[in-house]
Amino acid sequence: MGYLANAAGGGMVEVEKNCVIATGRAISRGARKKSSGVMPVEQCLEQISAHVESTLGTVDTIFHEIVSDTIHIDVLQVAPTEESPFWRLVTSGMSDLPMSTLSGSGDARYAELMLTLPAYWRFDQESLQDENWYWPLRLLKQLARLPHSHQAWLGWGHAIPNGNPVEPYAENTRLCGSIILLGVSEKFETLRINADKEIRFFTVVPLYQEEMELRRTSGTSGLLERLVHAQVSDIIDPQRKSAA
Repeated sequence: MGYLANAAGGGMVEVEKNCVIATGRAISRGARKKSSGVMPVEQCLEQISAHVESTLGTVDTIFHEIVSDTIHIDVLQVAPTEESPFWRLVTSGMSDLPMSTLSGSGDARYAELMLTLPAYWRFDQESLQDENWYWPLRLLKQLARLPHSHQAWLGWGHAIPNGNPVEPYAENTRLCGSIILLGVSEKFETLRINADKEIRFFTVVPLYQEEMELRRTSGTSGLLERLVHAQVSDIIDPQRKSAA
């Protein structure tokens, strides 16, 4: 199976879903298509990309948005390796604006999100037209926008259902919500931009409805105990057994 992440050079492949895929390590702002009006452009793409490469691995694919509002969300992709046999997807752009945290709470005001997919996941152009393969990308973009569209914030332990009423992310899974957890390593967890801005990187782990209910009744720690007991990792398995 040939993945775009393995393509040589810095070509672009257009797909629907309001993004283009830029292959190759070069990060080109000119690769994006402009929409009418002022186009939001993420402020820290180079710093975030360098941070991802120094902690997770080479960024060889970037999913650029074609149309953006309020903030411009790109998704950086790190391909599987022998040492890390899974895909990493990391947002860039969520941290352009501060989240509406409570004054003096100490909660992270600037954040980005990451999720992990198994090595078999498909990112070719045809597959990304299918929601069964595209939904993790959609999920990252939706969660990254949520704090800014609702004047709220996302932080450790927050659980977000997929819609109201709650619906599965795609036809091939019952996963229908997500919990926000800490980054995969201390080195990856934070990125200092300047004296006033530190970005916190959180991990997104999709949940079943009964697991979200367990969090509501037993708290985040109670849910995490059950997830650990069931050996649920941050690597998304659309067909995994429920830990509830």
